[in-house]
Amino acid sequence: MPHTWLTERFGLAVPLVGAPMAGVSDGRLAAAVSAAGALGMFGVPPSASASWIEEQAGVAAATGRPYGIGLLAWALGDHPGHLEAVLRVRPALVSVSFGDYAPYVEPLRAAGITVAVQAGTTEEAVQAEQAGVDVVVARGGEGGGHGRDEVATLPLLQGVLEAVRTPVLAAGGIATARGLAAVLAAGAEGGWAGTAFLACTETTLSPEGRERLLATGETGTAYGRVFDVAQGLAWPPEYGGRALRNAFYDRWKGREDELARDAGARDELRAAQAGRDYDTAYVYAGQAVGTVRRERPAADVVADFAAVDELLGRFTGSR
Repeated sequence: MPHTWLTERFGLAVPLVGAPMAGVSDGRLAAAVSAAGALGMFGVPPSASASWIEEQAGVAAATGRPYGIGLLAWALGDHPGHLEAVLRVRPALVSVSFGDYAPYVEPLRAAGITVAVQAGTTEEAVQAEQAGVDVVVARGGEGGGHGRDEVATLPLLQGVLEAVRTPVLAAGGIATARGLAAVLAAGAEGGWAGTAFLACTETTLSPEGRERLLATGETGTAYGRVFDVAQGLAWPPEYGGRALRNAFYDRWKGREDELARDAGARDELRAAQAGRDYDTAYVYAGQAVGTVRRERPAADVVADFAAVDELLGRFTGSR
């Protein structure tokens, strides 16, 4: 297995991080990914309580393996308890992204926590390095969930690797050992994968959501702000979200200003989420969704990624 900054830093068997997918990942998924030899994370939704963070951290830590937590920088100002809870539980890795993250870097590092920031452009990566982060995540527009949609993963990774000396992980469209091998060969210290784990038995995604996910091919996602606007979430506008395309998205795409004033549409989305009606409700996922074909444990997904060793050996001629 390749030895990289990521594997050495956290004692991993596979140079892979399970992305902190707020809303579908919790301590159970993080624990399963970490126990399998990668580094599992869970994401903190804006509405989460400090006690929820501590509870999920306890679940993630129960394996005795390193794990991580993802924080939303734009939400921390109104929810200082999120940072306080993370500092109490002290995970191995914290990703703090999408907003003004700079004030949080040193408090986290002072607590002995490795700090990551997701960057969607080379300029953002340089800014993250200047802020003192430990690792930059070059996140391409193919990725599921939130981020920029300006540069694809491979051109972004090449630009970031040229521009910074900080360790770099690659995110966006990495869902198999082949994808992981590609970014490692390019010079990344590891991969950052979310969509690959979405159908795992340890996620909190509903059975109906999994069914919709498994039926979606590589062209079945769309990027935009429709679902954020409908929920009234204060995401910075430059960070839209990639989700499974559905009728609600198609109806409101390009009409976001009108959507923001439509209370009925907001109620419709809320009811659909509760009722698991995915013609309206959202499932965030990346363009690699077509490679996700069945529900299975996270350990099986990590085991598939471990085939990167053979692929890289073939590439270098060492096997």
